[in-house]
Amino acid sequence: MPARRTTSSSTPEGEENVDGTILDVDVTSEMETSFLEYAYSVIYSRALPDARDGLKPVQRRILYTMDTMGLRPDRGHVKSQRVVGDVMGKLHPHGDSAIYDALVRMAQPFAMRLPLVDGHGNFGSLDNGPAAARYTEARPSRAATLMTDSLDEDVVDMVPNYDNQLLQPSVLPAQFPNLLVNGASGIAVGMATNMAPHNLVEVIAAARHLLAHPDASLEDLMRLVPGPDLPTGGRIVGLDGIRDAYRTGRGSFRIRATARIENVTSRKKGIVVTELPYLVGPEKVAEKLRDAVQAKKVQGISDYQDLTDRHHGLRLVMTVKSGFNPEAVLEQLYKHTPMEDSFGINNVALVDGQPRTLGLVALLEVFIAHRLEVVRRRTEHRLGRRRHRLHLVEGLLIAILDIDEVIQIIRSSDDAETARTRLMQVFDLSEVQAEYILELRLRRLTRFSRIELEGERDELRAEIERLEEILGSDEVLRALVSAELAQVAAEHGTPRRTVLLEASAQPVAALGADLEVADEPCRVLLTGTGLVARLAGDEPLVRDGGRSAHDVVVAEVLTSARATVGVVTSAGRLLHLSVVDLPAIAPTAGPPSLAGGARLADLVALERGERIVALVRAAAGDLERGGGFALGTRDGVVKRVTPDLPRGDGFEIIALKGDDEVVGAVDLESDQDLDLVFVTTDAQLLHFPASGVRPQGRGAGGVAGVKLAAGARVLAFTAVDVTREAEVVTIAGSAGALPTTQTGSLKVTALTEYPAKGRATGGVRCHRFLRGEDALIGAWVVPSPARACSEAGQPIDLPAPLGRRDGSGSPVAVPVAAVG
Repeated sequence: MPARRTTSSSTPEGEENVDGTILDVDVTSEMETSFLEYAYSVIYSRALPDARDGLKPVQRRILYTMDTMGLRPDRGHVKSQRVVGDVMGKLHPHGDSAIYDALVRMAQPFAMRLPLVDGHGNFGSLDNGPAAARYTEARPSRAATLMTDSLDEDVVDMVPNYDNQLLQPSVLPAQFPNLLVNGASGIAVGMATNMAPHNLVEVIAAARHLLAHPDASLEDLMRLVPGPDLPTGGRIVGLDGIRDAYRTGRGSFRIRATARIENVTSRKKGIVVTELPYLVGPEKVAEKLRDAVQAKKVQGISDYQDLTDRHHGLRLVMTVKSGFNPEAVLEQLYKHTPMEDSFGINNVALVDGQPRTLGLVALLEVFIAHRLEVVRRRTEHRLGRRRHRLHLVEGLLIAILDIDEVIQIIRSSDDAETARTRLMQVFDLSEVQAEYILELRLRRLTRFSRIELEGERDELRAEIERLEEILGSDEVLRALVSAELAQVAAEHGTPRRTVLLEASAQPVAALGADLEVADEPCRVLLTGTGLVARLAGDEPLVRDGGRSAHDVVVAEVLTSARATVGVVTSAGRLLHLSVVDLPAIAPTAGPPSLAGGARLADLVALERGERIVALVRAAAGDLERGGGFALGTRDGVVKRVTPDLPRGDGFEIIALKGDDEVVGAVDLESDQDLDLVFVTTDAQLLHFPASGVRPQGRGAGGVAGVKLAAGARVLAFTAVDVTREAEVVTIAGSAGALPTTQTGSLKVTALTEYPAKGRATGGVRCHRFLRGEDALIGAWVVPSPARACSEAGQPIDLPAPLGRRDGSGSPVAVPVAAVG
């Protein structure tokens, strides 16, 4: 008899059961159930990363599969198709295109701040997709090994794959906060995530600070992680949205291309772009520029060239028509082309299997908890293995001591079972020890093997004691995690690429108006924390010891807004810095606030190991009006540089000998009575008239400035106006201690307490060492009254000036970073 179909008003058709009957199904309920299952799968198995290792399931499976395949950074590449095939067949049966797309993104240096895959071949660009998987090759990067390290030591839970035939890790050990370093993006059902990349060194510094201070505030962490660090560089304008994102998990910021005005020909100026906003390609800029020019939204561009190559990187040159203000044209480009783009932060990630929106503190706390658990489980695993090995070694030593009796027992036994039982009874051994002795090779019976076993036993006991100490103390466990993070930062960290700027500065030029910055007098200020800005006007600073509302001002150069200033480096090079590109701060009645300044180290191109020493005049007119500038080196050489410097950037201004380096540089005013001052590590201070040093050309090596004792070096060099009051600030400590780890004893003394000596002499004592002190670890000579700040820019109170020049100092609470 045929089955009877039954229907209802809500279900036009029923569902056939296994026995042939038709069952009514409610469409609303079926849709809700199916959609929830689909949404659950997308959220938890595809789109959202885990907050612990920062990976989506497909990314985690790719890295795990490459690890199990035996691929390593120091071995050859394999076809990407092979990796994709293994991932799809064993762990991720969702199609090869999705797997290959994820692999490609992990290999793109413009998408990942720290790529996890080392790709060989065409892995695409910002404007074009990659080649097919059969044409490209891949292997794990050095950073990927940090994600999978210790997987064989039971550090994470293993879960079945899709067909319960294999096991896969539920999360990777992750030795660094990958979610913050590389960011993430994904669209799920009803939610999405979009996280910006950050600098590895900064993120690890914040994680270590939170490890040491679990109650640290967001403000404390933002001093270490001031903002995202994008793989393509650029400049982030406006930090309010970043602060919101770090506090609530949601916010937005604007990214501007790095552009400067250059002379592209002898008569024409151009806009040269060297960095574009995150994930914006040059072809997209060219297309939008062409549309904007045709629509007359952008005026003044006569030519566009893409001169990008592999050797020089990105370089887009836009020639400006004669009669147009390049700054105004640049502002039009920012408004009407992708040269300025916005990035919306939405920090959504999985925490304990649930999607959550996380701020900076929560993201770091989740990673730290994960890392502590990984290291704890790894330590337990290693402890178990070493205890087992010690158990075997101790049994073997017992057997070797009475080897003749052991052999007699074995020879007289009928079978292995009997021999094992008799060994356990006679020598009080465990079954594992007895079995190990039965498998003993005869060559282990030598005297040398016994010595080896005793040495191994002692090493195992020491290692077990160390592992038990780790498991028994939360403080030791946290110190170990912190040390491992520091090692990762030292081996894999790179300098910051993205410049962070506050949005307080007004646009350079408004559309349709000629708002060229007038070439008016201004001062370029440098703070103790490395921030630089320009202050309009030529009036002297309000002398509150050089302290600004942010930290302390350690250098100021009087120049004009359209000029350039010089940046002297430790390698003896002079770099040029355009004043108009610096953030402008408004004059105030009190000390200026440089909190909106830019980091000077981000604005100049430094070589590896090179440091910024000082700011000096660089424009020819400024140098000619002054008296040039003077340099002091670590080995006690002084040089007065003549004003006639060549054009260009990055040239040497002193011929350094050996491993000598510049420690100080200062402008010399021709109408001032100036003294040059040296302070050495063995607490000697020498000052003598600057007029006693003959000016030299930039190729000269200078003359003897201060006579150094054996093992001493110059700690500080500067110039002071002898008609004004100045103070000497010295800090004594241990020369063998790590930098920034000791506070030392600090002393303030008036410079007038130190008599002037001749050039090339040893000077006079400026600090008497206490017990445990053998060198000066800090020294400054600044206009009175002196003010100090910490590395974070917080003010530090200094003691009253001491009348004795060779007196000892008094302890300070925190390390002093700068005095101004």
